[in-house]
Amino acid sequence: MEGTDLNWRKASYSNGGENCIEVANADGVAVRDTTDRQGPTLTFSVEAWQAFVGGLK
Repeated sequence: MEGTDLNWRKASYSNGGENCIEVANADGVAVRDTTDRQGPTLTFSVEAWQAFVGGLK
């Protein structure tokens, strides 16, 4: 997976800040740090991401 080929987006709650994460649809959900966009990317299955987000609510 090449991170530059993905459509990355920040949460609307970030208010344009740079200290947050970005997510993109990949073969699941990809997550990266906005302060290190060339750094590592984590990828989660859709089910694992939904469980994570559901646990935050």
